[in-house]
Amino acid sequence: MASISKLLLLLLCTYHTLVAHAGDDLRSYKPVGSPESATVNCSQPKAATPSSGGVTVPLHHRHGPCSRLPSTKAPTWEEILRHDQLRAAYVTRKFSGVKGGAGDVEQSDVTLPTRLGTSMSTLEYVINVGIGSPAVTQTMSIDTGSDVSWVQCKPCSQCHSQANPLFDPSSSSTYSPFSCSSAACAQVSQDGQGNGCSGSQCQYIVTYGDQSSTAGTYSSDTLVLGSTAVKNFQFGCSQSNSGLLLTQQTAGLMGLGGGAESLVSQTAGTLGRAFSYCLPPNPGSRGFLTLGAPTSTSGFVTTPMYRNRRAPTFYAVRLEAIRVGGRQLNIPASVFSAVSIVDSGTIITRLPPTAYSALASAFKAGMKRYPTTGGSDTCFDFSGQSNISVPSVALVFSGGAIVNLAFDGIIQDGCLAFTDSGDDRSIGIIGNVQQRTFEVLYDVGGGSFGFKAGAC
Repeated sequence: MASISKLLLLLLCTYHTLVAHAGDDLRSYKPVGSPESATVNCSQPKAATPSSGGVTVPLHHRHGPCSRLPSTKAPTWEEILRHDQLRAAYVTRKFSGVKGGAGDVEQSDVTLPTRLGTSMSTLEYVINVGIGSPAVTQTMSIDTGSDVSWVQCKPCSQCHSQANPLFDPSSSSTYSPFSCSSAACAQVSQDGQGNGCSGSQCQYIVTYGDQSSTAGTYSSDTLVLGSTAVKNFQFGCSQSNSGLLLTQQTAGLMGLGGGAESLVSQTAGTLGRAFSYCLPPNPGSRGFLTLGAPTSTSGFVTTPMYRNRRAPTFYAVRLEAIRVGGRQLNIPASVFSAVSIVDSGTIITRLPPTAYSALASAFKAGMKRYPTTGGSDTCFDFSGQSNISVPSVALVFSGGAIVNLAFDGIIQDGCLAFTDSGDDRSIGIIGNVQQRTFEVLYDVGGGSFGFKAGAC
């Protein structure tokens, strides 16, 4: 794996663009004051979402001023990347054991891991929702690699501290635990998240890839998203957590995967089977999460979405080429035989080693004006520079979608913000660094992804 120990989170706001021409060969950045010092309106997204036909709620970085979480020391970038590598390694390990192999892929039935096994400490983005009647505000992490949503509930035998009061089911007039004989209980058990009964009430357990776990009563209640109420929302009422979950300060997790239990599936009948988000470029900025089918895809470039009926949680794309400085790299098409999962919880994009090596070599060739630093030939010393220029990097997806990254999707703390997946036949992962400031549209019903520049 390429050396990424030097990467730190850039608290700098720039813009992303999507282009279909090859003449734009440089990305320039002029350092400015920290956006953390600017006044932030936390109640509304920074930008409107003209593609939305559903409901939009603000989305924030968990360590930013709008998250409602207590001000704590953020983990170092090295610590984040350590957990990020654990998450990516677990994805790859699960994938390699699935019948069919990494190269045996079709759009209608892509081979993907049966369980993503998220690392909870890499979940960086949160939304504020209301649960119950009357609604109680809960700050929840979002995760496209999970289906079962959950919040910590009273009484709790082992819960972590959180910014919001624990959800009290006895105070909600619309709360209802599922019985052991219910269809919802049968579904959550069938999907490997069930754990039998307690009395007559359905019990669930979810274990993540870092061995964190949450367990409790599978239930339903009213979920409030902005001004929209989702009745009979199914979620886990967590009464026991373990592992890294005990270090979290969020109230729980909102699953945005493609499985039956996810928020996306539960709202498909009323809002349409689609959602989008814009991940803000730094903790001092704000983004949004939109649930609902788009009214317009104007401004988006689109590429087919790949799914697996045996592992419906995950959403994937096919990367076909990479351009550096406006020129397409000479990478054999067979290197991109495996699909790449688009994941909100993985930080750094993982590429097949052959593709990463070609990217790193071409990028270094365009960076000769800057000395290397930190013992890595893909980390550069920009000290004293009033303007920084780097070669452009574009990801080319199937169907001709070209996503041309801006500076903060290419460089993090002076280092090239990509690494290799360890094996040319293993799946890739499109991480959230490269997704930031795009509106990323998951049109699940239409079977496509969309990318729209400069959305937040």
